[in-house]
Amino acid sequence: QVQLVESGGGLVQAGASLRLSCAASGGTFSSLVMAWFRQAPGKEREFVAAISRSAVTRRYADSVKGRFIIFRDNAKNTVYLQMNSLKPEDTAVYYCAASRYDAVLYPSSPYDYWGQGTQVTVSS
Repeated sequence: QVQLVESGGGLVQAGASLRLSCAASGGTFSSLVMAWFRQAPGKEREFVAAISRSAVTRRYADSVKGRFIIFRDNAKNTVYLQMNSLKPEDTAVYYCAASRYDAVLYPSSPYDYWGQGTQVTVSS
């Protein structure tokens, strides 16, 4: 069983940057496709970014493309989300997720493991 623990959330002003981290344990991290999702108040959870096992391939939601970067360190069993030029509409709880499938190439693939989430609030 894989456990995922997010950290790095907080309250920032619009235009600022923030880096989220997600530490994995209990499994073979390098065999998992990793992703970030978010859920704003009153809205459904939405996909943000995903990264392949070897970090060769990434996929982003259009709303964050060019501002957010997902990267991973397999030696540290950690995936990151660098968020730049933050906007108030980025305010949400951000979740780390792991998939045993090729969720980068096949976006409809299920995610098997989820973290508890970390709050990101962007003030205007």
